[in-house]
Amino acid sequence: MSYEKNNIKLSVVTALFSKIVILLFFVFNFEKISAQENESNQIASYPNVEIPGTHVREIYSSIVGQEFRLHINLPRNFADTTKTFPVVYLLDSQWDFPLVQAIYGEQYYDGFLPELIIVGITWGGENPNPVILRYRDFTPTDVTLTGASGNAPKFLEFIKNELIPFIETNYKASKSDRTLMGSSLGGLFTLYALFNHSDLFNRYVLTSPALNWDNAITFTYEKNYAAKNGNLPVNLYMAVGKYETVLMKGFELLTSQIKKSNYKDFKMETRILEGIGHSGSKAEGYTRGLQYVFERHETKVDKAILQKYTGKYQFSSEVIINVTFEDGKLIVLTPGNAKIILHAETEKDFFAKGEFTYVHFKNDNEGNIIGFTMQRYERESFVKKIKEN
Repeated sequence: MSYEKNNIKLSVVTALFSKIVILLFFVFNFEKISAQENESNQIASYPNVEIPGTHVREIYSSIVGQEFRLHINLPRNFADTTKTFPVVYLLDSQWDFPLVQAIYGEQYYDGFLPELIIVGITWGGENPNPVILRYRDFTPTDVTLTGASGNAPKFLEFIKNELIPFIETNYKASKSDRTLMGSSLGGLFTLYALFNHSDLFNRYVLTSPALNWDNAITFTYEKNYAAKNGNLPVNLYMAVGKYETVLMKGFELLTSQIKKSNYKDFKMETRILEGIGHSGSKAEGYTRGLQYVFERHETKVDKAILQKYTGKYQFSSEVIINVTFEDGKLIVLTPGNAKIILHAETEKDFFAKGEFTYVHFKNDNEGNIIGFTMQRYERESFVKKIKEN
């Protein structure tokens, strides 16, 4: 009897303890959920991060039957000039526009890139799914196993007949300087555009192209183009990550095939990116690609002309700059003896590599050098030449 009473008491205590534990569990989780909801509501009330100097446009394509969203970045002085700017058309903007916009800013201020308009292309409309839509629009042939595919001819027609006219009508966009950029399936489309409508763009930058699509059909496009054309007047940059073992062999074979075609007026650089996989190839690949396709070309200037620019220049009341001639180059020596090597763009215009420095020499009516204007980053100064006694 005593055992039964004790057992009953134990059962009551156990049941009571269980109820307390359950109650505490619900109280704790209610407080936790409430705290999470409050935190989520608080975070949702914060403003979104925006990219300065950019805006969004919408364009409907009757060719594709699809609304597209455009992410556009303009140069800083776009509103203050009448000149036109080269345009970079970027695929997969939903992922890569912030990356390319940042790369552009860095490379521009390092002197590698001119002022550019960037047009990022992605899909608009209600709840677009880029994963599905890029298979549809970036692939040149219909491979039924992947779902909707093979729409690249129409997508290229949209770019040619709807998008480019829209940009060149609404913005100060150059009609003779266009670049196309894409990666993976976007790289596949970039090569499709190159070998099927090579005159639409001057520069092509692509990484990790999906060359295995439809039994490596890109090789056929290149072969057919080469059979009819001896020249290919474009700049092409291609890169692939070293860890992309599936794509590596095709990348190397295509590189070899293009080189064997020996096109005239054609420039190409390819690179295997160390320590890089598929998705990561864009950061380095796009950086080096833009540097390559927009590389400044030096002009050979007669030694006698260059030596006329040497001498001392008064930068300020306390600062004197020396310009010397060494190994066929003009050298600007700063007060701290730092050397800025100048590369000739014209007989009077020079630039430095790896920094935002531009120099333009000026002369008087008699041809004597009176000084130069120097633009370094956001500052432009006139530096007067000191007359020799």
